[in-house]
Amino acid sequence: MAMPSALPRALMLMAMVALVTGVLAGLARLAVLVPPFAASQAGHHGALMIAGFLGTVIALERAVALAGGGLRWPFLGPLAAGLGGLCLLADLPIAVVHALFAVAGLILTIGSALLFIRQPATHLATLALGAAAWLGGLLVWPVQGSLLAAVPWWITFLLLTIAGERLELTRLLPTSRAARRLFGITVAVLLLGPLLALWQEQPGLQLLAAGCIALALWLLRQDIARHTVKQQALTRYIAACLLSGYAWLAFGGVLGLAGGFAPGSAWRDAALHAIFVGFVMAMIFGHAPIIFPAVAKLRIPYHPVFYLPLALLHLSLLGRTVGDLLAWPGLARAAATGNALTLLLFALIVLARAFLGRRSARR
Repeated sequence: MAMPSALPRALMLMAMVALVTGVLAGLARLAVLVPPFAASQAGHHGALMIAGFLGTVIALERAVALAGGGLRWPFLGPLAAGLGGLCLLADLPIAVVHALFAVAGLILTIGSALLFIRQPATHLATLALGAAAWLGGLLVWPVQGSLLAAVPWWITFLLLTIAGERLELTRLLPTSRAARRLFGITVAVLLLGPLLALWQEQPGLQLLAAGCIALALWLLRQDIARHTVKQQALTRYIAACLLSGYAWLAFGGVLGLAGGFAPGSAWRDAALHAIFVGFVMAMIFGHAPIIFPAVAKLRIPYHPVFYLPLALLHLSLLGRTVGDLLAWPGLARAAATGNALTLLLFALIVLARAFLGRRSARR
């Protein structure tokens, strides 16, 4: 029995609420004037973006994959993540928020492990380990009493999830045994970094940074995007998103090696957003025309206008990075606002293209 499209769309709407509020809350952290409901969530910016938005979307994507095998319970994962974000916004007891997010992480981890058991493969193992890293961060957050301890785990979660999906989409060139071994070592480093940081923060964060650089270089070498960027239309656009994202990932890793991942570092904003905006959002921009039709049953016809938000994303992030590194708060603040407006522009373009795609399908 097919899953009604209303449920995925409702879950995507919950994710969008967390995204919008999370972006505005991030601007509030930079002293940008935002609505009071968002300013009050400034301390939860990371939780809304990673757990409320990305956690819901990734858990939904995984639930859709499991639904193909007749399972419905995995949809409890994105539902719990979406509700966790809403409860955070409603200022309900933080214990409720922690419980909902932990349930979401646990279901995603179990569902991902089940996929691997059904079909042992490198990409499914990578996705399962990424889900476990998200759960690790969700558990460390209440235990440590601070979101800061969860951030390294969530970096690993997103990196392994994206790497696993690149493998899953078979967009990689044939790999040698040495390349596969190097990938395994990189995954291990990305998992050991957050674990070590619980006891030895700086060495653990630098190990994580080394893993970021290693994964970026591995993907740049192995991803077929470096060949498909010479093609046309959607294929070329996706490749441009991927290659530019890998460059930001490597740069964020370099800043992390220099101490940029450490709480209180003057370079922390630049290091983290090089990964969360430059890398992760570039991946979302590139995969939206593929993932949205599969998850929300919305066709997104390609148009060259997609290059506009991609270019603005990188330009605004470059300005934010320069502002951070040179201690020019005015530039960083203006560029961060540019980041937010770029995400809004991308969302509007996606909605417009989805509307046109739906009208074309009806005709």
